[in-house]
Amino acid sequence: QVQLVESGGGLVQAGGSLRLSCTASGSIRSIDVMGWYRQAPGMQRELVVTITSGGSTNYADSVKGRFTISRDNAKNTVYLQMNSLKPEDTAVYSCNAEIITIARSRLLRWGQGTQVTVSS
Repeated sequence: QVQLVESGGGLVQAGGSLRLSCTASGSIRSIDVMGWYRQAPGMQRELVVTITSGGSTNYADSVKGRFTISRDNAKNTVYLQMNSLKPEDTAVYSCNAEIITIARSRLLRWGQGTQVTVSS
C-alpha cells in the first residue's frame, strides 16, 4: 500500500505565504517525478509545478517567481513554498508522485488534496 499525505493548506491574505508538504509512505523503492496540481471551483485541474528525482523543475507560468518546489528524497517528501499569494491562487492543491514499489511496480498516486484560500 502506497499513499500520499498532504499538509499545510489554509487561509491567508493576499501577499502572504504558505508552505505545503506531501509525504509518500508504503512499500517504496524510489520516486521519479513528484508534482503539485490545483483545481479551483468550476475549473479543470491544472499543473502547478513538477520536480524530478534529480531536481529538474517545470513551473506553470502563473506561479513562476512566486512558488518554489523542493523535495527531500530521503524522506519521500515534496514541498511547495508559495509566496506573494493572490486570490486567484485559491484552489484545492493536490500532490502526485510516480512511485516505483519494492516489487518494482510503477504507480501513480495522488494525495487527498488540501484547500488553499487567499483573501483579498
